Amino acid sequence: MALTSATNLGPATALTCRECGHSRDLGPHYACEECFGPLEISYDFGDVTRASIEAGPRNIWRYKGLLPVPSHIEETPNTEPGLTRLVRADHLAETLGLTRLWVKDDSGNPTHSFKDRVVAVALAAARELGFKVLACPSTGNLANAVAAAAARAGIRSAVFVPSDLEAQKIITTAVYGGTFVTVDGNYDDVNRLASEIAGEQEDWAFVNVNVRPYYAEGSKTLGYEIAEQLGWRLPDQIVVPVASGSQLTKIDKAFQELIKLGLVEDKPYRVFGAQPAGCDPVAHAFKQGWDVFRPVKPDTIAKSLAIGNPADGTYVLDVARRTGGTVEDVTDEQVVEGIRLLAATEGIFGETAGGVTVGVLKKLAESGTLDPSAETVIINSGDGLKTLDAVAPVVAPTANIAPTLDAFRAAGIA
Repeated sequence: MALTSATNLGPATALTCRECGHSRDLGPHYACEECFGPLEISYDFGDVTRASIEAGPRNIWRYKGLLPVPSHIEETPNTEPGLTRLVRADHLAETLGLTRLWVKDDSGNPTHSFKDRVVAVALAAARELGFKVLACPSTGNLANAVAAAAARAGIRSAVFVPSDLEAQKIITTAVYGGTFVTVDGNYDDVNRLASEIAGEQEDWAFVNVNVRPYYAEGSKTLGYEIAEQLGWRLPDQIVVPVASGSQLTKIDKAFQELIKLGLVEDKPYRVFGAQPAGCDPVAHAFKQGWDVFRPVKPDTIAKSLAIGNPADGTYVLDVARRTGGTVEDVTDEQVVEGIRLLAATEGIFGETAGGVTVGVLKKLAESGTLDPSAETVIINSGDGLKTLDAVAPVVAPTANIAPTLDAFRAAGIA
């Protein structure tokens, strides 16, 4: 059974409700006991400097002074994600009529998606809280990350995914040898089942359910890295894919923390959310001027973003409106176009979530919603090798020829 409190989670001091502000001790809790609102981590950061961060390891643990993880985190087996490349995307920028564009390419993480970040933090907290099994409901990338991190840590994993998931993501989860269950239903069905199981299996840490407050903080490291890699400054605008919405809200939280700590200059920045049209509850709510979204049934090739009832959707609306951004959507055809555009201009093969982000970037640029002269960052959250089915019908060899010079000449390739 999990412990009721943690003794060493670094600068983390309490769990605080995002709705009513009620606080409670750190522990395996994710809903407010007063209003049932979501809990998040509160901190006492102390003295964190650029120098202390830069002296740290070349992974997310360089930011351990800003995360809810034990002070000795580097000494425990983990996948050590992070410090992925920030690519200057001049060719894509020129194609879209932008001046300065960067791609934060998180396909370089250990299991080739940003989910390694959140799982690493969740695993660290789960150990401290006394859990014995690392578990999750997932649309694919999280399943990969949980299975790999548990194998690395020497503990059991248990992951649950929709049965119609991409074959590549099923294989790249099953290979790690943990308990792997496919469920007949969409992600929201799987997530509901996981919540029920979490209520019965008290020593199972469902990373995005009963230890979600810790897990979600891992996404902050994207924001920290972008600022550090830009020379300790914030971009003018950023486009982030939206599934649960946590990645977007935590990048914003990271920027705000860096400002408050004096690690970057305080300046305005705009945050844009990107969703597929087949699962766009937040984008639809934004366009309608609603303060809350209506859940939808997903129908999109972007399965990693196919969450019809996103946990942080309302907070995405808040961030986009506060910063002067928007939440936009693109069709499946535009998703595929976005994947091909990023690959052809910058040599980065993103998965469908990356196609959504590039597609939305293109749409925002063409409509004038996004400032073409402002420094812009987009997130590529995963590897295109995991979603080959999306592009397989529209890509092919230029030619098939016999092994002769005459055949080469006849093909008109030169």
